[in-house]
Amino acid sequence: MTKLSILDRSLVRQGQDPARALRDTVAFARQAEALGYHRFWVSEHHAVPGVAGSAPTVLASAVAAATSRIRVGTGGVMLPNHRPLVVAEQFGVLDALYPGRIDMGLGRSVGFTGGIRRALGHDKQDAENFAEQIEELLDYFTRGRDGVHAMPAEGRKVPAFVLAIGSGADVAAELGLPLVIGGGRAEEGARRYRERVKGTPYVIVAANIAVGEDAHLLQLPEAWATAHSRTRGVFPPLRPPEEILSMELTERERTYLDEALRGQIHGTEEQVAERLRELVERTGADEVLVTMNTYDLDRRLDSYRRLISLR
Repeated sequence: MTKLSILDRSLVRQGQDPARALRDTVAFARQAEALGYHRFWVSEHHAVPGVAGSAPTVLASAVAAATSRIRVGTGGVMLPNHRPLVVAEQFGVLDALYPGRIDMGLGRSVGFTGGIRRALGHDKQDAENFAEQIEELLDYFTRGRDGVHAMPAEGRKVPAFVLAIGSGADVAAELGLPLVIGGGRAEEGARRYRERVKGTPYVIVAANIAVGEDAHLLQLPEAWATAHSRTRGVFPPLRPPEEILSMELTERERTYLDEALRGQIHGTEEQVAERLRELVERTGADEVLVTMNTYDLDRRLDSYRRLISLR
C-alpha cells in the first residue's frame, strides 16, 4: 500500500494566536501517530500573519518529543535562507535526540518580500545555488568541509528530501535524492525525475485531500486565505467556511479562489479512494504527503481518520 504522510503548516485560526497554532500542531502529530501515518512534517514561513511555523527544526523537536514512532521532519527548511553548516548542526542534534526518526526536507524558496529577505540576510540569487548548498550540507554529514566538522551531525544518517519548486526535480535527480512534488505539474516532474535520477528513485506527491460529507468545505478556508494573499498581499488566519460562503467576492478574488481549489481531492470514502488510486498511478508516487488543513480541528481529524482507513 502507498504510504500516507502529513505536512502541517501550523496555520493560525481566526480569534487565536500563533502560540495556539503551534500547540495544535504538536497535538495533531500525536493524533497522526495514533492513526498510523508514516511521517509528520512541518514547514518554514517568515513574517506571515496566518502561519505560525517559522522555525521548523525547533518545532520538529517539539513534535518528536511528543511522539515515539512516527517519522518527523521538515517540508521544508528553505536552505537559501540559512548556512548549510547551521542546518547540518540542527538536524544532527535532532537525530542525536531522536535517532532514526528524523527527515531533512529541503526547499529552495527565499523570503517572500524584499524586507524579509533583507532581515534574513539573503536575496533571490541565493536560490540559484540550491544544488551546491545541498552538496555542502550533505558533506557535513560525512567528511566535513574545508576542515570544518559539524557536530553532532558528522557520521549520522539523516535522509534528505528535495522539494520540487522550480528546478527542484532536476536537482533531486542530479543528487540522487528523494523528490517531493505537488501541484498541477506533479506528473511531468515525477516522470522527468525518474528518467534522470542517479540511483533509486523515490517520489512523494503532495496533495490536498479531504474525506467526508461536504468535504469540499474543509478545503475552503485555506483556499480563501490563499486567494486573499494573492489580492491583498497577506495570508490571513483561517475563517470558518460558512463565513466565506456568505462573502461577496470580486471577480479577481473568485478567480484566485477557484485556482486555489483546482486539483484538490475531496468526497466520500469511495470517491477519494478512486481519486487517490488515479493520482498514484498517474505520478508513480511511492508516498502521498497530505496537506489538508481547515478551520475546524475536529472535522480535520475526522477527515484524516477516514483517509487512513482507506489503505
